[in-house]
Amino acid sequence: MKTINRIMTNICSDKLAESRDFYTKLFDFNVDYDSDWFVHLISKDKQLELGIISRNSEIVPDGFQNNPQGFYVTFVVENADDVFEIAKKQGLEILSEPSDTFYGQRRLLLKDPNGTLIDVSSPIPNFE
Repeated sequence: MKTINRIMTNICSDKLAESRDFYTKLFDFNVDYDSDWFVHLISKDKQLELGIISRNSEIVPDGFQNNPQGFYVTFVVENADDVFEIAKKQGLEILSEPSDTFYGQRRLLLKDPNGTLIDVSSPIPNFE
């Protein structure tokens, strides 16, 4: 079996700075690299990474420079309600307010500046 050393999601964007700010304000990310074609975010504990790449970069194949569709990114956090409050204050696009799910998560849905669906979930304590 091949060992995986790292996995990173890259989101295609037409709004690099706005996207960078979205993720750094809502989550535990610092900016590791910031350019006019790519932004690399890394969590403060250096365990998680997120890339934001210019949609029309030569690195992104033509057939994949479309708006996001058919996937979403989930961030599991300590408290989804706290992220909801930040999102409200920032005037971010909230698709659904936090609610409890049948599978034991408190879930909030947002849309990032690129149209990517963002699921923010936190475990419900003592869920049976």
